[in-house]
Amino acid sequence: MKILICEDNKLAMRALSVFLSKEGYETYNAIDGIEAMELLNTNEYDLILVDIHLPFHSGLELIRHLRSDLKKKTPVIIVSAFSDPQIQRQARELGIDEYVVKPIDPTNLIKKIKTLLRN
Repeated sequence: MKILICEDNKLAMRALSVFLSKEGYETYNAIDGIEAMELLNTNEYDLILVDIHLPFHSGLELIRHLRSDLKKKTPVIIVSAFSDPQIQRQARELGIDEYVVKPIDPTNLIKKIKTLLRN
């Protein structure tokens, strides 16, 4: 299963990538919105983890592009330090599947990923 991680914090991205790889997932990384858009345009993923605040294109812009322009229903989990209800509402309206607030509980994240990938 291929997971795209869109995260501008290199340490957080590396931690997610290592953790998910140990769980048997193949991970791909995008450090900013431009790189994430390029990867979304040229590859297929089973799930996407995306931070809300990315350089160049926000996580919400990426989700809008994925759902509206690319017409993909790939499961999306927002991973963000911000628990702003308005941002969560906007993300849900765009069709995200889960919203996880940092710091991440790895066990909980894996449960959410496994649930989404079973469906």
